[in-house]
Amino acid sequence: MDQIIRIGLDTSKSVFQVHGVDKAGRPVLRRKLARREMIKFFQKLPPTLVALEACGASHHWARQLSSFGHTVKLIAPQLAKPYVKRGKNDAADAEALCEAASRPTMRFVPAKSAEQQAALMLVGMRTRLIKRRTQLGTLSGGMRPSSASPPQPVCAGSNPCSQRSPQMRRYQRWRESCLRFTARSMPSSSVRLSASKKS
Repeated sequence: MDQIIRIGLDTSKSVFQVHGVDKAGRPVLRRKLARREMIKFFQKLPPTLVALEACGASHHWARQLSSFGHTVKLIAPQLAKPYVKRGKNDAADAEALCEAASRPTMRFVPAKSAEQQAALMLVGMRTRLIKRRTQLGTLSGGMRPSSASPPQPVCAGSNPCSQRSPQMRRYQRWRESCLRFTARSMPSSSVRLSASKKS
């Protein structure tokens, strides 16, 4: 086999597609590997440039492959897409990544450490909790009697009814149930937010 100078690696849960080229840019490697086979393959392979599509899992594989001596480049999906020559599949994606990595003006995504990914995950979770707390507060505010009272029923002769209609009683029960639900949900969101601040 000719010396491989660049590899495009399309990752998935269990099967990995590998596309490698030589110095002349000719394809010399097209292979589908299982997870265990992929790790063993790159452990034995001489150091080379490996291009992956940037995603959450690709940072893990970037750290793993870098520990084997390879140079890993992460490419944003929207930048690799123009290099797909045929219908989208694993082999075409791996070839597109390999081609995109050869471009001198290509912009790459920096690989993140495990600590950086953990910190970003915490920030994302906190943002979602704040959004949820705001939604619950808005929802409960809209159900309060001062702002969400239904129109009073009117009997014949334009005199207010002394008895509530069945529809109004159902509305009141539904509103009270919703308020109880939001009251139970809001403290838990606040507790999670307090924990995230301490972290």
